[in-house]
Amino acid sequence: VLQSSDSLKASYEDWLLTYGLSVSPFHMRWQTALFNRQFYNWGRWKPRFLYLWFSIGMVFGIVAMFGSVILLGKTLMQTLTQMLTEAPKAQNDRMLQVVVSVLKSLLENFEVILTMCFVLLSCPHQQVPGVNLPVSQLTYFFSAILISGVIHEVGHGVAAIREQVRFNGFGIFIFIVYPGAFVDLFTTHLQLISPVQQLRIFCAGVWHNFVLGIASLMVLLLLPAILFPFYYTGVGALVTEVAEDSPANGPRGLFVGDLVTNLQDCPVYSVEDWNSCLGDISEKSQVGYCISAATLQQLSFPARVYRRLDGTVECCSNNSLTDICFSYSNNLDNHLHACLPARKVIEASKVCRTNMDCQKDSVPSFCVTPSLENQTRLIRVKHPPHIDMLYVGHPMHLQYTVSLSSFVPRQNFLSIDLPVVIETFCKYLISLSGALAVINAVPCFALDGQWILNSFLEATLSSLIVEKQNRELVGFLILLAGSALLAANVALGLWMVTAR
Repeated sequence: VLQSSDSLKASYEDWLLTYGLSVSPFHMRWQTALFNRQFYNWGRWKPRFLYLWFSIGMVFGIVAMFGSVILLGKTLMQTLTQMLTEAPKAQNDRMLQVVVSVLKSLLENFEVILTMCFVLLSCPHQQVPGVNLPVSQLTYFFSAILISGVIHEVGHGVAAIREQVRFNGFGIFIFIVYPGAFVDLFTTHLQLISPVQQLRIFCAGVWHNFVLGIASLMVLLLLPAILFPFYYTGVGALVTEVAEDSPANGPRGLFVGDLVTNLQDCPVYSVEDWNSCLGDISEKSQVGYCISAATLQQLSFPARVYRRLDGTVECCSNNSLTDICFSYSNNLDNHLHACLPARKVIEASKVCRTNMDCQKDSVPSFCVTPSLENQTRLIRVKHPPHIDMLYVGHPMHLQYTVSLSSFVPRQNFLSIDLPVVIETFCKYLISLSGALAVINAVPCFALDGQWILNSFLEATLSSLIVEKQNRELVGFLILLAGSALLAANVALGLWMVTAR
């Protein structure tokens, strides 16, 4: 329609221009001068402080440029080592295809794609939307990216105004689903100022990302103190969500608002303790439970003993959800098995490893251990005042399907999710803002590192290399090497994620 009607096309373009919008395939951006006054107010606030602030940022940016190269080099070596030791040879063709496709895509939207890829690969455990990042985390992910990008560009804008460079406007863009921000500076003014002044402007973005990451880290560490008037900690792990497919779901399972205090004999005072206890339970062999000889004889009943496919022993043939096969040794060190009701055995029993752990008060007792499939554990979860939950399965399945918080509300009207939201968002800000600081400091074409490097060479090599053309050649070669290093990290990083 737009192509067939010149007037309609002109009206559409005028409308976009009026509102500062620009639309192209996979890319939309909005630029405005509404915030110019605010930027000028920031840029003229306490000139001495801003001079010191951006001078520190300049030093940080230069150090970050060299540090990012070292970091990327180390990361590349680790990735290559892991790839060569773990990846099957049959996947070499697949790796080549991924590398070629990634390098091809870098030709268009170079800065956005590289930043997006490196940010994704810099997330904890390499979380990638649509691959292994839960949908519930997407709001945190994209919000943190947008805020990190805005803070980055605010740094450039304020530093530019501080150095008397004309500020034209601020904008936000969306590339596919990746949000970001930008500032429009008057290029002629930027080229006329000294290399040191340029460095203050170009380094301001990565400096602000670093400061944002540190501020988020401080909030995360001080969160218990900040929320102390409303939430208390150190008393257990509060259940905030139980997945529908979780084995902890059920009438005798866990519910939102339950406070977990123990896993087996492992005390739980926080979410970290919960994860640590589950890790220990997963790594160590199944614990047993003390039971008197009289009780053992009373509860056990005859059952056929047979071996499962993995070699473990089963002795409960009635398909009961309450009975479990237990193994134990008598005084003659004979290995015996008995089908027993799990709850009656475990309740009011202490954990043990051998019969010696159960000898007390001269009452003959045995240490009975659940005979389960490999990697499967029987776990007693205490969440008073409710009856203990007995979980049979892989410990990590319990960890992944139950969400908890270390913060317990002091009043019922307080949300149990608020501390989790703040905590999770801070973690994403730390990770993504730090990733933006690293990626933009790399001496690579189209990134901040390119302009940082050029200004740094002008400030340091002008007396050693008199010819500007030769200095530009040195800068070009360094940028070429930095771009290759970054592209290799992105390509191999994507291959490692998709190959798993």
